[in-house]
Amino acid sequence: MLISGGGSNLRALLDAADSPLYPARILAVGADNPADGLTHAEFYGVPTFVVSPANFDSREAWAEVLLDNINFFKPDLVVLAGFMRILPSEFVRALSPNLINTHPSLLPLFPGAHAVHDAITAGATETGVTIHVVDEGVDTGPHIAQRSLQILPGESPGDLHERIKVVERDLLIETVLAIAENKITLSQFSKL
Repeated sequence: MLISGGGSNLRALLDAADSPLYPARILAVGADNPADGLTHAEFYGVPTFVVSPANFDSREAWAEVLLDNINFFKPDLVVLAGFMRILPSEFVRALSPNLINTHPSLLPLFPGAHAVHDAITAGATETGVTIHVVDEGVDTGPHIAQRSLQILPGESPGDLHERIKVVERDLLIETVLAIAENKITLSQFSKL
């Protein structure tokens, strides 16, 4: 898993994977900064690594080292869970279609980093969560799963985002489970 922040999705998946009945294991957690969420992985004894873009001359050089770190663990799936970086095409192609992302909207509506705020500003009455295969665009990859929720009248972006996170965690756990049990085959979503 790759994160950039507090790691609430990571924590939920670590908790799920801690059960012997859950058929997936988290091999490592990477971040683009010394993210607070790395403590969740450390608590479960899962290896962590940080590859900071500030240490590289280009985004491509950074992504190459990030990919090397990921490939060291030989994962079947890479989950972006609050990873706030746009990845270069070469990185995406190297992992696709086994590179998925969680996004706090019903894509294709409200892509990008400000999806919750954008939904409220647009006057939407409904939003939700999308889990999608990462492609070379920003939140443009094929959708694997979506779940909606109503936006409450007068709801703040912060309150809405907290409600979305609850739905997002559940949907991520269910989606990874379905992938691990071969109920979802990611190759069917590949467009690269």
